[in-house]
Amino acid sequence: MTSGIRNQLTKQVGEYLVASELARNGLISATFSGNIPEFDIIATNQSGKSRAIQVKTINNGSWQFSIDRFVNIEMDGNSQIIGSKIVQPISNLICVLVLLGQSYGKDEFYIIKWKKLQDLLIDNHRNYLSKNNGQRPKAKESMHCTINKDQIAIFRDNWNIIK
Repeated sequence: MTSGIRNQLTKQVGEYLVASELARNGLISATFSGNIPEFDIIATNQSGKSRAIQVKTINNGSWQFSIDRFVNIEMDGNSQIIGSKIVQPISNLICVLVLLGQSYGKDEFYIIKWKKLQDLLIDNHRNYLSKNNGQRPKAKESMHCTINKDQIAIFRDNWNIIK
């Protein structure tokens, strides 16, 4: 199977797993299959209140992001300078980071507010840059950043923030 198809299937499985978990938590959801840039699912409770949810799914390793979607980065020669935070794209946006299990029913869900994820990613990037004199060792202008499950462990199965 080509990596493009595998990546699309991973994304799709993650979105439908989250939709299923939302239903188990008494919420109705609609998935948008990547057709809306800032969110993947709208969840609605019985009183009609809705929340936009961004789903990010991996099979293993760390979740990958671009730091410039969370904070303004300026280049000073080969150094990256962290600037002001990017305004949250959608009010009260929730992120569900999904780690697909190696077998059925072993999936992990980390539910975190976008603003908290933003803070964690900025801190990670700042720490990374400080260890490297403000520079990325190889690709100086790369905006790549990651977060792993150990860094967000307290948000595992945190479905209450959606309800």
